[in-house]
Amino acid sequence: MKLTSLYKALIVTFVAILTLSCNDTLDQVGFTIQPGKDRLKVGVDTLFMQARTIQVDSMYAKTKYPVLGEYIDPVFGSIKSDYIGEFYFPEGSGFQTGASIDSVRVVVSYSSMMGDSLAPMELSVYEVTKSLKGVNNYTHNDPAEYADMSAPLGKEVFTGKNRTYRTETYTSGYTSQEYKVYDINVQLPKEIGERFLSEYNKTGHGKLKNADTFREFFPGLYFTTTFGNSTMLNVSFTSFYVHYHYLDTKGSSTGQDTTRTDAIRLYITPEVTQLNHIKNDNDQLLEPNETHTYVKSPAGVNTEITFPLSELNDKLKSHALNLAKFTIYAMPDAIENPMVKLSPPDYLLLVNKDSLAGFFEMKKLPDNVTSFLSAKFDVTTYSYNFNNISTMINHYNEELDGAPFDLVYYIIPVDATIVTSQQSYYSSGSQSLTDVFNQMWPTAAMLDNREGNLKLELIFSNF
Repeated sequence: MKLTSLYKALIVTFVAILTLSCNDTLDQVGFTIQPGKDRLKVGVDTLFMQARTIQVDSMYAKTKYPVLGEYIDPVFGSIKSDYIGEFYFPEGSGFQTGASIDSVRVVVSYSSMMGDSLAPMELSVYEVTKSLKGVNNYTHNDPAEYADMSAPLGKEVFTGKNRTYRTETYTSGYTSQEYKVYDINVQLPKEIGERFLSEYNKTGHGKLKNADTFREFFPGLYFTTTFGNSTMLNVSFTSFYVHYHYLDTKGSSTGQDTTRTDAIRLYITPEVTQLNHIKNDNDQLLEPNETHTYVKSPAGVNTEITFPLSELNDKLKSHALNLAKFTIYAMPDAIENPMVKLSPPDYLLLVNKDSLAGFFEMKKLPDNVTSFLSAKFDVTTYSYNFNNISTMINHYNEELDGAPFDLVYYIIPVDATIVTSQQSYYSSGSQSLTDVFNQMWPTAAMLDNREGNLKLELIFSNF
């Protein structure tokens, strides 16, 4: 009996030792052999920012698609946009022998618009009399310095959805979509065509011998609206035609003389200068406001944000910053107003105030240090997500060797070109950002600046 009791006691002791030896849980693996002072510590913090609405003097406005028209918005103020353009003269262009001028016209073509598409507007065209060579592409250029404003060459009343249009098809990947292209035809004086023909008939075709000398002969046209303030057009093409007829000697199928018609066709292309001129009334947007700030295009109205990182200087020196989540929320108040036609921009650029100069001129892309591109505007949450901008803070913390610092950044509406590659029937492909431009299409948004809502959520770690 005593021996049996001894065996039972030994078994109980063995089980107890085994249980105690297996008490560590999996989430503590490694820490049981790591000194307490070396264990990883994670902390969170929140940084509240200050913001205000500012306006830059002028915007870099090089664009293929100028904006034309005027619109008065009850919340965001007025926008008026017009443009000057040179016409590209292709090599070999000219008149047939014996040409006689019939008419001259210019056509403004567009497929998208905003505002009241049925309200009447008037387009006026003026002749440019001063060379645009060397002119920079900024919105502050005054058309009156380049064009003869004494009288327009031609006028035409139109509506956004006018009766002159054609249907074209856009194909992307495996889908196609039809859309309408509207045309505004403006008749110009026949004398312009006579000048062209007279110059072409000179020895060596005069200044119509190549594109450079042609620009000296005919510097271009200025397009503006002189009546109406309810419609804005996104111009796709601007075309110039000199129509003429000539005698084709024995040119018919039966060998008889026949009269034929032809035209010189010129276009505003990327090879020549095109300037967009913008006028805005933004006074009400620039007034101090504690609840919201504004962004507006193509007005140069931006939001300036100050990141008071000096408040976190001690933590930045002693901890590693792993995450800085930044999201900006738009306020739907203005958009819910049925009289407001301006929509929020698709993308916002977050760029260091000191890095803005030259950003668009040099066709830079966001480097995720001094500049960041938001995700596309989320219509469900009314937000722009910049994701993790910790690289910005870590960069300046290292550059300034731990000295206290604050950062001032601009929020700017932009147009981003994102290209999809390696797309197939089975795959949506991969996307890459190729271009970022100042947004030239009218957009606007109120950004939430109420106390506690404009913030940066941070996660730190240290050992």
